Amino acid sequence: MQQSQLDGVVINKGIKLRYYKFTDVFKGFENVDAVKKLFGKDTKRILSKLKVMLFSSKWGYLWVDDRNMSIGCNYDYIKEADKRHVYLDVIHELMHIKQGMEGRKLFNDNFEYVDSPTELEAYREGVAEAKRIGMSDKEIIEYLKVDWVGERDFKRLLRALGMA
Repeated sequence: MQQSQLDGVVINKGIKLRYYKFTDVFKGFENVDAVKKLFGKDTKRILSKLKVMLFSSKWGYLWVDDRNMSIGCNYDYIKEADKRHVYLDVIHELMHIKQGMEGRKLFNDNFEYVDSPTELEAYREGVAEAKRIGMSDKEIIEYLKVDWVGERDFKRLLRALGMA
């Protein structure tokens, strides 16, 4: 994969565990069209104020802490995962940040995870971006597999995303 496919994004893997500015951990996202589409003219300001909490764990990826609208990030995951996957996870979580800024409820017990409107919207952004950077449908489906979604629900998610 060529660097240009990820719009000059750099993921800083040489940092310690604690809170950081988003832009200290994930550089270049302010120049990504998918991110600019989310936040418009406020992209740089929003990303410069956004916090990322790094932690070390053998499970988990990235998520939004809806109490303070920061991104939790498994340091071990970003060190070891395919850069494209981390990139897409960041896009996904930034969609949740936008949803939270709009006052939308990110975690709604009325929906199963794969049926949640906020999750589906974030997954759709990720799939569109995955296609834009040249990932095949097979690679996208592999990326979408997560530990906490069973096979039956995963198939439902793929159908909802037009990937089945």
